[in-house]
Amino acid sequence: MRLNKHGPPRWRAALASAGVLAALLAPAGSASAADDSGVKRQDQILRTGDGVRIDTSYFTAGGEGRRPAVLLAHGFGSTKADLRDQAEKLARNGYAVLTWTARGFGGSTGRIGLNDPKGEVADASKLIDWLAERPEVQLDAEGDPRVGMTGASYGGAVSLLTAGHDDRVDVIAPLITWWDFPEALFPNGVFKKLWTGMFLSTGGGCERFEAELCAMYNRVAVSGKPDAKAAELLATRSPKSVADRIKVPALFVQGQQDSLFPLSHTDQAAKALKKNGQPVAVDWMAGGHDGGNPEAARVEQRVTDWFDRYLKQDEDADPGPAFRVTRTGGVDSTNGAAQLRGATGGSYPGLGHDPVRVPLSGREQKVDNPAGAVPPAISTLPGLGGGGPGGGESADDGSSLARLSSLGVGVSFDFPGQHARFDSAPLKKDLRITGSPTVRVKVAADTEDAVLFGKVYDVGPGGKSQVLPAQLVSPVRVTGADQGRTLTLKLPAVDHEVRRGHSLRVVLSATDLGYASPAEPATYRIAAEGDLHVPTAPAVRTAATPLPAWVWALPLGAAVLAAGLLLLGRRRTSAPPADPELAAVPLRITGLSKKYAGSTDRYAVQDLSFGVERGQVLGLLGPNGAGKTTTLRMLMGLIRPDEGEIRVFGQAVRPGAPVLSRVGAFVEGAGFLPHLSGRANLDLYWQATGRPAEDAHIEQALEIAGLGGALERAVRTYSQGMRQRLAIAQAMLGLPDLLILDEPTNGLDPPQIREMREVMIRYASAGRTVIVSSHLLAEVEQTCTHLVVMDQGRLVQAGPVAEIAGSGDTLHVGLAAPVDAPLADKVAALDGIAAVDPTENGLLVRLDGLGADQLVVELVRLGVPVSSVMPHRRLEDAFLTLIGGTG
Repeated sequence: MRLNKHGPPRWRAALASAGVLAALLAPAGSASAADDSGVKRQDQILRTGDGVRIDTSYFTAGGEGRRPAVLLAHGFGSTKADLRDQAEKLARNGYAVLTWTARGFGGSTGRIGLNDPKGEVADASKLIDWLAERPEVQLDAEGDPRVGMTGASYGGAVSLLTAGHDDRVDVIAPLITWWDFPEALFPNGVFKKLWTGMFLSTGGGCERFEAELCAMYNRVAVSGKPDAKAAELLATRSPKSVADRIKVPALFVQGQQDSLFPLSHTDQAAKALKKNGQPVAVDWMAGGHDGGNPEAARVEQRVTDWFDRYLKQDEDADPGPAFRVTRTGGVDSTNGAAQLRGATGGSYPGLGHDPVRVPLSGREQKVDNPAGAVPPAISTLPGLGGGGPGGGESADDGSSLARLSSLGVGVSFDFPGQHARFDSAPLKKDLRITGSPTVRVKVAADTEDAVLFGKVYDVGPGGKSQVLPAQLVSPVRVTGADQGRTLTLKLPAVDHEVRRGHSLRVVLSATDLGYASPAEPATYRIAAEGDLHVPTAPAVRTAATPLPAWVWALPLGAAVLAAGLLLLGRRRTSAPPADPELAAVPLRITGLSKKYAGSTDRYAVQDLSFGVERGQVLGLLGPNGAGKTTTLRMLMGLIRPDEGEIRVFGQAVRPGAPVLSRVGAFVEGAGFLPHLSGRANLDLYWQATGRPAEDAHIEQALEIAGLGGALERAVRTYSQGMRQRLAIAQAMLGLPDLLILDEPTNGLDPPQIREMREVMIRYASAGRTVIVSSHLLAEVEQTCTHLVVMDQGRLVQAGPVAEIAGSGDTLHVGLAAPVDAPLADKVAALDGIAAVDPTENGLLVRLDGLGADQLVVELVRLGVPVSSVMPHRRLEDAFLTLIGGTG
């Protein structure tokens, strides 16, 4: 039974029966193609009733019978070509997928209507009509295909609007989009001039838009103030206008780094659609229109899972939690990007849940609005990260200034005399902000209207540094300010942890770079009346990070081999006597050597000695051919050394040595029988080892691996991430005291690599030991406590990571464009800068007293085209120096 379907409207059925529909949608030209994976693509131009030609592509893959369809919409300024990879993935997953280029872009004709119900939304309905005629598409009634819609930004809004105007849409998954369009471009009556201008320029200029939109923009841009007619025009393009008619399961993914469509849009949407009685889930991801990490792979997978559950109506599919938020912690030294972790809750908390009162200090303050609103304060530079108004295409490279706040570097600047500030005392414990803080303020002005920009800073100990979470600001127009007004100001919605000893600072500025302020000079008097109310969500917890799946594809034969080794370990073999002094030492290697077969002078490993202690995560580093894998194979008893000795907990290692039962070794991955449940797979694997069932410690392994409630379901229903967690649980069975991982991150994407890091740290935290061989120096630097560096079979250096990597205050400043030598010299001449060295794509800046946040402000002041600021990669430099010195 299909959810919320009442059959196609009578006018559409009558139109189709008359044969008019076929004429409207007759292909003006088509072409078909198939790729190597079996996905067939049909390209064609479809004509709509008003003569517009829509460029489309239709994707299907293998199999007989009908299947649900997905309409995949692109972001503003993009085309259908940007969606091809996602469309092919969905097709391979059992969907018929239709992509198209919206009118006014690419190969489609017509004028841009910003999702006009009579334009772009009507086009989407025509595409649904077309899908209803396809023999591959599943129908719920004649002319009524089972169809889901998704898209980012512009594409997300058309998904919502189409669901409100056409009841044949069954499921939606809008990404980083708007709910109330007037509120997006004119928040609280303030004109968002930079973003609105970017819409115009990205669309190709005023002549590419519907005439009334062009006239509206020109009118508002000149006056600097929105009018009622402008708001009314945009309201018709707002999903809010059809909220009561969107009665389908909805997954909202909104960006935290987004000054165009902030989290408040999804908040309003989720609350409105929840009233309609259908499932609603909210996901706050790390990126957004201001750049940042778009989490593309994770978001795509979540959308697919959502469709599997509610479009395919697969009861075994996991649609994910009702609320999820991506949180940051730590820095990837390869690119300066904040490391990401997910936190989930059983319900969406909204933006004002469980508030904490934080007292503020500060008297009434005088604030000037300068003539022409120049110079403006800086909160963020819209779109600098590559997100653009279309959204969804921002690079995952950490390049935007908005993301620097995740690294503890603030780039916001408020000019003296143009802002009021109110500070809290240092916090006595950590405070996680989840939602929109609020504060009551009194505003008096010498003009009728005052425009203010509110923000909350995280201020470091001693007030020496401040960070604006997500670089967001809340504008507000205060009418009747000449009479004095007291209002409750809702500040930007964020998810941000304020550490103990830090304080909060509320700033109200008269100007902001991204918005229009009154051109006439004015004076405001501002006072805070009461405490800052900070929302929290204590029920939203950062769970055990989904543990990666470097073992999900291990051939079954490898499992049998592992079982054989464990069984052999039960046999008694002759070996040197145990060394009682090393009984508590996980590993001691002494004078280890191994030559290549048939070679008299070429060593794979030569005179290698090192030890590992309990609780350590040891990184085994070296270039290809350094001897790492050979060393690990000898350690696992798979090959014999020519010389030297390996002792694990004081026992000499030989093939079949009993002590190997205390070693867990992972070289490839793990495979599962798809028709069995996860628990049955684990039980079967453990039975193959021949060890007692009580020795498996399944529950402890599951806790470490973070496997959820899917354990009783068939493995064939698992997502890739769930398979990975099951594989980790299998790897931990028996809780071996020494865990050995040879290149465990091969073939993993960045989120899976982060998950691998978490499992190693968590496993060692209980007093066990992990040895990992890896080429990913950034992961080694963040994960490992100690290192062994090898080259050409020999030990180069061993010791703690900090000792080998060294320390320093060097930052790499990425540049959007080259700078000339005089400008670089100006940077070098700044107080607190020890040295500046040019690199291929930026500057290497060594600090001598200047803070990172102060550096960014100075660079912006000097006109340096900053695109990124990140820690210098110290371990990589140390590693290259070490292996370079060995010949």
